[in-house]
Amino acid sequence: MKIGRMNLWKKDGVEYLTFPELERFPGLVHSFSTRVGGVSPGAYASMNLNFRRGDSDENVLENYRRFCRAAGFDFDGLVASAQDHHTFLRRVGEAEKGVGFTRPRDMESVDGLCTDVPGVALVTSYADCVPLYFFDPRRRAIALAHAGWRGTVARIGEKMVRKMQSEFGSDPASLIAAVGPSIGPCCYEVDAPVRDRVLALSDIRPAEVMTDLHNGKYMLNLWECNRRILAAAGVRNLSVGEVCTKCHPELFFSHRAMGQARGGMVAMMELKKG
Repeated sequence: MKIGRMNLWKKDGVEYLTFPELERFPGLVHSFSTRVGGVSPGAYASMNLNFRRGDSDENVLENYRRFCRAAGFDFDGLVASAQDHHTFLRRVGEAEKGVGFTRPRDMESVDGLCTDVPGVALVTSYADCVPLYFFDPRRRAIALAHAGWRGTVARIGEKMVRKMQSEFGSDPASLIAAVGPSIGPCCYEVDAPVRDRVLALSDIRPAEVMTDLHNGKYMLNLWECNRRILAAAGVRNLSVGEVCTKCHPELFFSHRAMGQARGGMVAMMELKKG
């Protein structure tokens, strides 16, 4: 089943999304979770994958086990960031397996992860912000970056491209990048201070990413902002999922729609061994 430009899958009651452009690479597993198929109750129903919303750790861990089985990830290889709308990026490997799950989280303010180690499953968390996926098929390296509006205007996508260049020798033109489910231009209303930060981006013109509502508010297209930032960084192979988290309450938790009483989704990527 299609939603936007992504594929929606269901296995063992768990629903998740993938990009057709990334599905074609053997040995690469990626996904974006939905709220369907877990054990969490109430406002967290049911596939809550965020430990910091008030749900029990037991529920969240069971949800991760179910999600990993359905989507094909190694539960023992999970490594989670602890995002705080910064642009700190971290390379991880065997030594970080289990961080944020079976081991204490030591990723404070880290909003992006990268690795070239098979069996290490990268995890970043969302409830409207933009997940950015990166794959280098030549160097066999992967990365995820969390881009809220702050991360977007701080060019976290470009910084991850440079990080992959320095860590793995990646060529931006060889990267496969994707913009995942997040609040869309249909629903993301912002005020003048956010508009002004977007206007400071030298390679983006306001009319390309914003609609003026003429009441001091603006509709912002974070998908297009990130697409243009990545293109300016040299990324040629880029997909935009065009899936709005606020428009699909049956599938997603949304901060704008639900406020603080909600669960969270994740983006995940893993290189398989062998």
